[in-house]
Amino acid sequence: MKEQAVIQVGQEFPLTIKRLGINGEGVGFFKRNVVFVKGALPGEVITAQVTEAKPKYAEATIKKIRQASPDRVTPPCLIYEACGGCQLQHMTYDRQLIEKRDLVIQALERYVKDLATEIEVKQTIGMEDPWNYRNKSQFQVRQLGNKVIAGLYAESSNKLIDINKCIVQHPVTTHITNEIKGFLQKLNIPIYDEKNPQGIVRTIVVRTGMKTGQIQVTLVTTKKKMPNKEELVQLIRAIDPNIVSISQNINAEKTSLVFGETTFNLFGKETIHEKLGELAFDLSARAFFQLNPEQTEHLYNEIEKAAALTGKETVVDAYCGVGTIGLWLAKNAKEVRGMDIVEESIQDAKRNAKRNGFSNTKYVHGTAKQWLGKWKDEGFVPDVLTVDPPRAGLDDELLKTILDIKPKRFVYTSCNPSTLAKDLQQLIKVYNIKYIQPVDMFPQTSHVEAVTLLELK
Repeated sequence: MKEQAVIQVGQEFPLTIKRLGINGEGVGFFKRNVVFVKGALPGEVITAQVTEAKPKYAEATIKKIRQASPDRVTPPCLIYEACGGCQLQHMTYDRQLIEKRDLVIQALERYVKDLATEIEVKQTIGMEDPWNYRNKSQFQVRQLGNKVIAGLYAESSNKLIDINKCIVQHPVTTHITNEIKGFLQKLNIPIYDEKNPQGIVRTIVVRTGMKTGQIQVTLVTTKKKMPNKEELVQLIRAIDPNIVSISQNINAEKTSLVFGETTFNLFGKETIHEKLGELAFDLSARAFFQLNPEQTEHLYNEIEKAAALTGKETVVDAYCGVGTIGLWLAKNAKEVRGMDIVEESIQDAKRNAKRNGFSNTKYVHGTAKQWLGKWKDEGFVPDVLTVDPPRAGLDDELLKTILDIKPKRFVYTSCNPSTLAKDLQQLIKVYNIKYIQPVDMFPQTSHVEAVTLLELK
């Protein structure tokens, strides 16, 4: 058996790109070494220059494109490469959908290899217009000389990229953020910096109701007291009459998490109103709500299809947030129960159930593991379990609980193919995987959502 050739930093060689990696990078093979190349597309032949060499893989940049993919296009965003928020703007949208399905298949091949070829992975559901779809921006704020900037960190760095226009965001979110940057500068309000303990403003969060037009602004700060706060609120109110909620969230921790635990209302209502299909929702500042409402309707229709409810079934919606998935299913369910670890989300879910006229729902504060176990002890096991966990997937304790209580039908919505496939490795002990339906929730990025239907063996 041949040994891997040793690759060195700075080395150049021709490379054929075989597929797309989980982070949107091109993947090729050189003398038995895996090589990841940012910006390279499947099918391309390039000259690669090694930037990092590890025992099992190397990272490289494109020195020259020797044979370009027919799917390569010029990215329309002027700061595309510097920002790193999008990874696939240089690829045609039709090809993005093909490659996202392949990312799901790759994950299956890695974690459930024996079953990978037998699992039906459907074609990715895409968008008609894959731009300006994000309903919320969370831009970090920093002081650069005398200027206040706000945006995202460049990939794998602590350099903040000032974003004045983002073509995947709803335009109103960046417009309002730009205005607030100017107000913070004008009012000389101290800006947070890891090295500056006196800094106050950390993040500007703007969310808009795509169907209602209502706008919510949240300022994340290190402390409640802030100079010129009243004047700042008045200036923000004057930006747009659709701003109906302004809040301040306190996050004093040294953390990458955006929000802290405490939120104060500064103006208007504590929530904004949004619609999704026939349902209406109230969203508080910290409440999770899908970032792409148009595709969310497609996603939830797929969850509904997989759940196959007849009106007789009980449903548990784990990680329920403000109740969106459970309420989408409630009209065809005997009973829906949901849980979440964010107390405000549970309060929102209860209000949303009442607002939409459902009396067959129950929402509780706590973890899915805790409540599923408690309900089982009380004699309640759901006919259908639906989950939409964070990128880390299902925690080990919840997996054990699911394998213990064994709901007949299990609909797993995932935003990370790798952790989905890793969890399926455990779930196939008692479940058959019927199919996986990828949905493109974040066009121009390497992210893909997938709805998996599992049925008890």
